[in-house]
Amino acid sequence: MTTASVRPADRRVSPVFLGIVAVAAVTGWATWTGFAEQPGLAVFLFVTAAWVVSLCLHEYAHARTALHGGDISIGAKGYLTLNPMKYTHALLSVVLPVVFVIMGGIGLPGGAVFIERGRVRGRWRHSLISAAGPLTNVLFAVVCTAPFWLDALDGVPRDFRLALAFLAMLQVTAAILNFLPVPGLDGYGVIEPWLSHGVRRQVEPFAPFGLLFVFALLWVPALNGAFFDVIDAVLRGLGIGDYDTYCGFELYRFWQTAEICAIGG
Repeated sequence: MTTASVRPADRRVSPVFLGIVAVAAVTGWATWTGFAEQPGLAVFLFVTAAWVVSLCLHEYAHARTALHGGDISIGAKGYLTLNPMKYTHALLSVVLPVVFVIMGGIGLPGGAVFIERGRVRGRWRHSLISAAGPLTNVLFAVVCTAPFWLDALDGVPRDFRLALAFLAMLQVTAAILNFLPVPGLDGYGVIEPWLSHGVRRQVEPFAPFGLLFVFALLWVPALNGAFFDVIDAVLRGLGIGDYDTYCGFELYRFWQTAEICAIGG
């Protein structure tokens, strides 16, 4: 394993990523201080930018782990710059996940970095490469929920609290969806190296449709309810109640904030 062939320019953080971080920081500050005339708009921009940052870090984790696992082609592809425009498909990696957040408050697993698996040796390394992305979402969820489970909400403005709760929900849904052992998702990538060659050959044609299959199942009311029951249970375990996640989503969709959230506390 070596990273010697990765040039310094291949590691330089992209101005695109830094711009997204700046948007998250400025709108987060505006949400915290109440500086914005429309707090819902500030929350929308803050959560969206922070969500895109997490998508970039998710893919960076895959790429960085692959680099240390033996795929020294990662740097030349631009994946270490955190630039979302360098992903295999920017639309599926960034735009579609943001659309799903707006439509339904679901943290859609992000797009893809192309890893040359033939350069990686060892099943554990292959599994770790796949697990690195959703583990980043888990870390994000821990950070977002820290004020809740540490009981450190005193002095945290209501709108910022709701924004954190909704952002945490996105990270939890992304982690759980990504860890599903469905072809095309990271969860399957974790177990795939341990499957027989015959099983992998049979499953391979279904990989492009795995995510579509999962979301088709989520359209089934009973399965959708069960999925969000799991999400709510995880968030409650992290100290976030239903009010915070519901009103965080409603505040994010500032054009139709529910009355209960406008007057609640």
